[in-house]
Amino acid sequence: MISRQLIRNFTTSAIRRSGHGDPGGYPGANLPFSINNRFKLTAYFIIFFGSGFALPFIVVRHQMLK
Repeated sequence: MISRQLIRNFTTSAIRRSGHGDPGGYPGANLPFSINNRFKLTAYFIIFFGSGFALPFIVVRHQMLK
């Protein structure tokens, strides 16, 4: 019978070798952008959400000027 400690050691070493455990342990480690610079992050949020909010108004203006 295989002990639980051997199984635990094998699974954690397999995770480490696969690269899924690195980096980690701190908030934002798994995001595709950096959250360290507050002003850059704010600009990204404004551009992302602002473009989605402004798009219908831009489309309506374009259609009315046709």
